[in-house]
Amino acid sequence: MSRILVILLMISTYALASEAEHAASDIVQRSVNFIIFAGLIWYLVAEPVKNFFSSRSQAIADDLKRVQDKLNESISLKKDALTKISEAEKFAKELDAISKKENKIINDKIMLQCDVDLELLGKHQASLVEFDQRSMIRSVVEDIMEETLKQSSKNFDKEAMANVLLKKVA
Repeated sequence: MSRILVILLMISTYALASEAEHAASDIVQRSVNFIIFAGLIWYLVAEPVKNFFSSRSQAIADDLKRVQDKLNESISLKKDALTKISEAEKFAKELDAISKKENKIINDKIMLQCDVDLELLGKHQASLVEFDQRSMIRSVVEDIMEETLKQSSKNFDKEAMANVLLKKVA
């Protein structure tokens, strides 16, 4: 149908484009020629222009959809991050409470072990003091025995022995 219309317009353009002798009909011919020219231009250019603008509109819509999808994705990622942060804060509080309890338990164990060690050190010190006292007594007895043996056996009686012992003890 459009091809027939184009052919008809081309023929009419040729027919009406002839030079007329009357100046009054010249305006009609020019108007018809302009309408035919505009129709041809519309026929040839309309489809590509429509395609261009529709593709441009579709590209803009696609870009808008991609931006909206990225926005929705970033919103969901933000929500996930916020939930992870809140979970991490809860975990940190639980970990803090657990570490304080463990710290108290370990501290109590260390204090108990220190008390046991102090008691053992006290007993060890007491046994060392006792050992030193015995060795001191032994050394005093040896000194006394050597001194008494050095003295003559004539004077070795009970009084001499008591005097030597009193000298060493004092």
